[in-house]
Amino acid sequence: MRPDRLLWIVLALLAVATVALIWRHEAGDVAGIDSDSFATLVWFIVLALVIGSGVLSMFYGRVAEAFRAALFWLVLAAGLALGYSYRVELRAIADRMIAEFIPGHPVTRPGTGLVVEVVRTRDGEFTVRADVNGHRIAMLVDTGASSVVLTPEAAKAAGIPLEMLRYDVPIETAKGRGRAAAVVIDKLAVGSIVERRVPALISEPGDLKTSLLGMSFLNRLESFEVRASRLLLRAKNAR
Repeated sequence: MRPDRLLWIVLALLAVATVALIWRHEAGDVAGIDSDSFATLVWFIVLALVIGSGVLSMFYGRVAEAFRAALFWLVLAAGLALGYSYRVELRAIADRMIAEFIPGHPVTRPGTGLVVEVVRTRDGEFTVRADVNGHRIAMLVDTGASSVVLTPEAAKAAGIPLEMLRYDVPIETAKGRGRAAAVVIDKLAVGSIVERRVPALISEPGDLKTSLLGMSFLNRLESFEVRASRLLLRAKNAR
């Protein structure tokens, strides 16, 4: 298409659109389309004309090459649209694949509400990557622990001021009797399960190697169970 002809077409289209918008200003629509949407539609049409004309000028006399280029972009656009349409399903598949390769990565089971699945690690334990006050902390799921217990290192990473703690709560550890400091975690999340104001303990330095996800969190759930090599955590408001 000749540049001067395209220019007249674009100017005519803009003129008609402008008159229509002015004429139908008070009504708020043009041909049943609200004014803002109509203006956007005209803009996209003008843009398509300009781009289309530029592509035709580039490939003028090379029909086969132009067809291949158009087909490539059409397939790419269709693929992106399809991926966007199934983004939830694709995200679920990706999460499950990550969970298999990285045990401890919590995955929300699709279509089940707030049900989080964790794959057992090679040592036979369930170590969960939890979110403590916005910080990722590795925690061992321990139903024998009456409370969530953080190591001093994990507590510091979660923004808990250690200098204000009083280690006056007696606890039992693998090394024997010890003492811990009582705190309240503002936010503790495992995957899509989020709990607020969770009572917890901070162990003394050297008492624990790994933080524990104990019953002060697990008791807030609707249920938790082990199926084969997977731990299922179900929130109370899950469907």
